[in-house]
Amino acid sequence: MKTPPVLKRRREGVTDYRKRYRLVISRETRAVIRQTRKGLIIQLVDYVPEGDHVLVTVTNKTLKKAFNIDGNNIQMYYLAGYMAAKKGISLGISGAVVDTGRAIFRKGGRIAAAIKGLIDGGLEINADEDIFSDESRLNGEHLKQRLDINEIKSKIGE
Repeated sequence: MKTPPVLKRRREGVTDYRKRYRLVISRETRAVIRQTRKGLIIQLVDYVPEGDHVLVTVTNKTLKKAFNIDGNNIQMYYLAGYMAAKKGISLGISGAVVDTGRAIFRKGGRIAAAIKGLIDGGLEINADEDIFSDESRLNGEHLKQRLDINEIKSKIGE
C-alpha cells in the first residue's frame, strides 16, 4: 500500500494541521497572531469550508498610518491587539480562541502582550494572568522611547 503524500505546508514546517484542526472544530472566531521579521499581524478569522474568512486585520503598518508610531516591541503588540479587539467588537465579535501558529510562546513576551491587548480591548479569551508581563513593561518603562499607552488607547476607542 502506498503511503500518502506529505502536504507541502507540513513538509515546509509552516502549518501544524493537528493544532489547526483543534482550533477549527471549536467553531469560535480565531485570533491569529503572527510575528514577522519587521512587525506583526493580528487577524480575527472565521472558518468557512471554502476558505478562512478574515474579519479584521491589524498590522504594524496600520498603527504607523493611524498614530505615526513604529516598532516591534511589547507596546506595539499590545496596541495592535487592543485595536483588533475594538474593531472586532464593532463587528459583533464577543470572544475568540488564540491561534499562535508555530510560534514559540514565551511568558511575558510579545505574543502575550498581544493577547493582553485583545482581552483589554473587550474580547473574551481564556488566558491565565500568569502569562502576561507586568504593567511597567506594557507602559514601556524599560524602553528609551516609550509610548503613552493610555493616550493611544483613548484614540483607538473613539
